[in-house]
Amino acid sequence: MASSSGNSSGSTPLQNSGSEGDLQHLMDQRKRKRMQSNRESARRSRMRKQQHLDDLMGQVTQLRKDNNQILTSINITTQHLMNVEAENSVLKAQMEELSQRLESLTEILNYINSSNGVFETHEPNNTLLHHHHQASASADHNSFINPWNLLYVNQPIMATADMLHQY
Repeated sequence: MASSSGNSSGSTPLQNSGSEGDLQHLMDQRKRKRMQSNRESARRSRMRKQQHLDDLMGQVTQLRKDNNQILTSINITTQHLMNVEAENSVLKAQMEELSQRLESLTEILNYINSSNGVFETHEPNNTLLHHHHQASASADHNSFINPWNLLYVNQPIMATADMLHQY
């Protein structure tokens, strides 16, 4: 069986000392080559690692930029929603006020129709005023007695967006 010591070839000690020097030199050369190769491999690994880190930092920067754009969009949309809700509240308040005014006017017309029969609202030609009898001339000029003077009072709608921001 052959020995793994390297001296199994049966050479003389003089040959071995020269061979051992060459072998040592060859091993040192291989070791230096391996060390150089390892250094180069480590350098490439560090470069890949640095490139990966740079890529990740670029992604972080892009994601932060995207996130800021999304937050800005959310803020704009939220502000728009608040404006629409405020406008909707104003419109609801105006509608309620107009409904109440319509109801009041309808009550006035019903009262006038029931009290003296001067006005009729079911005419085919849609006229509101139909005289069954003539009122006196002094009553026509007296603004306290003439109920139509009350209908011409121009009352503005009081609801505004500023009033509803507290809700």
